[in-house]
Amino acid sequence: MYFPLHPETPEEGRSLESLFAGRGYDLDVMHERMVTLMAEEELPYGRRTHTYNSRLAQELAAWADEEPGGDALHGALYRAYFVDGQNLSDIDVLVSLAEAVGLLGSQVRQILEHRTMRELVDKHWSTSIRAGITSVPTFEVCGYRVVGAQQEEVLRHLASIAP
Repeated sequence: MYFPLHPETPEEGRSLESLFAGRGYDLDVMHERMVTLMAEEELPYGRRTHTYNSRLAQELAAWADEEPGGDALHGALYRAYFVDGQNLSDIDVLVSLAEAVGLLGSQVRQILEHRTMRELVDKHWSTSIRAGITSVPTFEVCGYRVVGAQQEEVLRHLASIAP
């Protein structure tokens, strides 16, 4: 399911300093926590300075979900955003990422420019808002919910309460 993560973010992005200003967050501590969590999962994680509007990336991913080989796009989007700090609201960036995993760039550009998957992603966003989801990832089992990156034992405990 796709979730509206900071949909107000402008196309050019927003600095993390600006995003978290006045909210009592220490960006260095947050970064180190994520580096540790990602290392435990053997996932790369870079030092991001900005957040970008992920709406077009979500629309592209929704389209790729139904395309042969489209699964590879999810990894490319992860790496582009969380490792390389690329702007996922930039159509040229998205086309390049799609081409790198074997998807047809001209078709991807058309999907994005015509917003072919807009309605589907709108539906996902509405569903997540109605469900009270406020962050990603969110895991819910039998009415118990955990939010954010979690250690394996937390997720195992949550799974253990499933019927």
